[in-house]
Amino acid sequence: MTCSRRLLLVLAAGLAVGLSTSVAVAVDAPVRGVRILMLTQSVGFKHGSVTRPDGALSPAEQAITDLGISSNLFRVDCTQDAAKDFTKENLQNYDIVFFYTTGNLPIDEETRDYFFNDWLKQKGHGFIGAHSAADTYHDYQPYWDMIGGTFDGHPWNAGETVTITVHDTEHPLSKPWGGEFTLKDEIYKFKNWQPEKVRVLMSLNMAKTDLKEPYHVPIAWVKEYGDGKVFHMSLGHREDVWTNPTYMESMLGGIKWILNKEPGDATPNPELSAAQEAKAKADTEAAKK
Repeated sequence: MTCSRRLLLVLAAGLAVGLSTSVAVAVDAPVRGVRILMLTQSVGFKHGSVTRPDGALSPAEQAITDLGISSNLFRVDCTQDAAKDFTKENLQNYDIVFFYTTGNLPIDEETRDYFFNDWLKQKGHGFIGAHSAADTYHDYQPYWDMIGGTFDGHPWNAGETVTITVHDTEHPLSKPWGGEFTLKDEIYKFKNWQPEKVRVLMSLNMAKTDLKEPYHVPIAWVKEYGDGKVFHMSLGHREDVWTNPTYMESMLGGIKWILNKEPGDATPNPELSAAQEAKAKADTEAAKK
């Protein structure tokens, strides 16, 4: 056998060993992708955006599922059965929990305590509240301490067009909206509001809205929760909001922020809430004259 032929055989053998080793490593160390558990159970008013037509996914569920696929950033499991799927064991499979819910969900106390005091405080974990997530667990203080406030009515109904001011145009959740925008959607007001714990990114512009009320109406906010992250977006009552490209870009930005893939300030800004409260009162009084 010539030296050149012997050399080729040695190289081929080495390449085969290298390939088998790399395959073994890939099999032995699989990488789990980012997963979101999206709960859309209604124990109270049921929104059209989370109503499943003929067993198919609801508009909100389909939108977030498609967003995960199109961005290739995450995958979504959708459920409307909290008792079955929101368990301590099942939470180990997820990075983010997403609520579009109403009422007192059938989650046992032990699981709730674990979720708020352990799971959600872990780095890389997060919670997303969409629209009526704030209309959930009204009497369970750990929940509204986590989310930042609770539903207290919606004076601005789903058919009304409102103007929304963006306070933080750099945060990935609010950046897609620019400095100000109009949208037709149902707008909540809140009680148990905790401005000292959250960073408000967007608010209702009372001066440019037909119905004027003398209080601050936050639209979107973020907060840190232990080493985890939380954001709430009160938009999303209407089904067509879930087909709005800017809304979906905003949702994706918020998810990237939770996953530490994009930076965003979560420093509480209670002074902004105070200023918006004073402005709303002044705008309401001015409208009466």
